Amino acid sequence: MSSGNRSEAVDVQKSYEVRTYGCQMNVHDSERLSGLLEGAGYVRAPEGSDGDADVVVFNTCAVRENADNKLYGNLGRLAPMKTKRPGMQIAVGGCLAQKDRDTIVKRAPWVDVVFGTHNIGKLPVLLERARIQEEAQIEIAESLEAFPSTLPTRRESAYAAWVSISVGCNNTCTFCIVPALRGKEKDRRTGDILAEIEALVAEGVSEITLLGQNVNAYGSDIGDREAFSKLLRACGKIEGLERVRFTSPHPRDFTDDVIAAMAETPNVMPQLHMPMQSGSDTILKAMRRSYRQERFLGIIEKVRAAMPDAAISTDIIVGFPGETEEDFEQTMHAVREARFANAFTFQYSKRPGTPAADMDGQIPKEVVQERYMRLSALQEQISWDENKKQVGRTLDVMVAEGEGRKDGATQRLSGRAPDNRLVHFTQPEQPVRPGDVVTVEITYAAPHHLLAEGTPLAVRSTRAGDAWEKRTTEAAAKPAGVMLGLPGIGAPDPLPAATAPACGIG
Repeated sequence: MSSGNRSEAVDVQKSYEVRTYGCQMNVHDSERLSGLLEGAGYVRAPEGSDGDADVVVFNTCAVRENADNKLYGNLGRLAPMKTKRPGMQIAVGGCLAQKDRDTIVKRAPWVDVVFGTHNIGKLPVLLERARIQEEAQIEIAESLEAFPSTLPTRRESAYAAWVSISVGCNNTCTFCIVPALRGKEKDRRTGDILAEIEALVAEGVSEITLLGQNVNAYGSDIGDREAFSKLLRACGKIEGLERVRFTSPHPRDFTDDVIAAMAETPNVMPQLHMPMQSGSDTILKAMRRSYRQERFLGIIEKVRAAMPDAAISTDIIVGFPGETEEDFEQTMHAVREARFANAFTFQYSKRPGTPAADMDGQIPKEVVQERYMRLSALQEQISWDENKKQVGRTLDVMVAEGEGRKDGATQRLSGRAPDNRLVHFTQPEQPVRPGDVVTVEITYAAPHHLLAEGTPLAVRSTRAGDAWEKRTTEAAAKPAGVMLGLPGIGAPDPLPAATAPACGIG
């Protein structure tokens, strides 16, 4: 884009909105898209603008059964708005764009730009080209053009950040289309990762989440099977970095050196999200998951031996093709043995383009639903029982933004414990900010959160809190219509059950 066009965009203050569907990868990509647009002179539309922006970008997921229907429904609602607003542009990117390509513009000819997972950095150029040429621009790269972390970013949080260490996946799980859309695994240089983390810490970030499609396979590019554990230990040497998390690992690559690094590195949190998907060896084989129940439970046992207080969560698919009642009971057995703090449970649905979609033995929906309800009830009770063990413990909670929906009415604040459990606590007398750390005693446990009803034992102001305050103050000073810096996702953690494994992570 020429300097003249950029100046014009700034003067007019064109606004943008990014709508994100799918997994953590998509959330992180959307931060990049926002950064690119702001670098090109656009400003973020006010929250809740609902399409009332000059540019609306859909960052899509392709692996849910009705992903395309959801996209085209939303595009249809924007069509009359676009007709009334000359100059409004609509862009579609992400996994569905990579998969469907020309189909999007055929079904929704009012779309201006279609781009894929490998070339998100081209969005501003494509928007400008579409405006000048007055025709849709479709550009889908077949391989990665630039590692996403080299692109500008508008991060959603001032105190917590995603840091991508790899893209793509070398696995061939039969329920997942991600490798076909994001390509083979490509690892980022360790020095570049650590440099980004150090820069984030210098800006006030105190918690980072290492992100990858198969995060603990990091190092496969260079043949170093211990590269991920070395990276965790290197993170432990970064001064000012208080919390390190990662998502999502694969049991196949979860080696003893990773467990040792987690246990021996103080700022690596006692939390593990590791997808199991099924407890049945027969179904795991059909899924092309390269481990079996005994191997998975053995990892859990080793993690607990090294970190007794670790909170372990997982993903489980119910009703995979061919699943018998006996297979399902093996999953129930594995859940009882593993005692997950939380599990994202899903009813299997066909993912177009995956081998599983064409398998024999598709399970009737009513059978899948009944099994799902049984599994959910079991896990709900286990989650509650495990949370009850936290009552009486003293925990350091990092204050979060927007985690507690009832906080305003209850005069409480919310945040995350080291093991990532959600904690609601009584608001202390002194001011606290997102990113600050409050020490509390747990007095009550529910299945999905903990409560500290007494007066907090201590409050520690942090550089992360300073960064949040600075960013919020700067946002308040911006002209109306610009929303810069108000964190909306808090500390990165497993997404809600509706979206957690939507991208096939793990």
